[in-house]
Amino acid sequence: MAKKKLIPTDAGIDLGMPDDGRRAIAAGLSRLLADTYTLYLKTHNFHWNVTGQQFNSLHLMFEGQYTELALAVDMIAERIRALGEPAPGSYSAYAELATIKEAAGVPEASEMVRILSEDQLAVVRTARSIFPVADEAHDEPTCDLLTQRMQIHEKTAWMLRSTLG
Repeated sequence: MAKKKLIPTDAGIDLGMPDDGRRAIAAGLSRLLADTYTLYLKTHNFHWNVTGQQFNSLHLMFEGQYTELALAVDMIAERIRALGEPAPGSYSAYAELATIKEAAGVPEASEMVRILSEDQLAVVRTARSIFPVADEAHDEPTCDLLTQRMQIHEKTAWMLRSTLG
């Protein structure tokens, strides 16, 4: 049986924080990456499949959101790598790590908006859960990334909710 090659961690990398803190932050960021990628995929799916009176506005809104999420997954994965840990990158890993679940079928437009709003807030909660660990480790780059992600997801959730009236 062929042995799988694993991406090695950069054990002992000196970023000025303890290895256990660095690994805990990377594990949290892996959950954030999984949630963000799952939300990206769901948003893209809804972009393709939205119908109804609000088609044009929602189609364009969803496109802007999935484009932003595509950039975000890269930033999150690169932060994990900068911390010396491998970034998860498979559907099975994301399914295991994510709090966001795939959509069943093709919901109606207003249900798409409601689902995406809730999922945006789920990403906020995931990011917020990592913040104390990063803050305690004095990991300012991760704290900055988390702050930016929370701000973007909170605003996007608000914008989605606002379309529902």
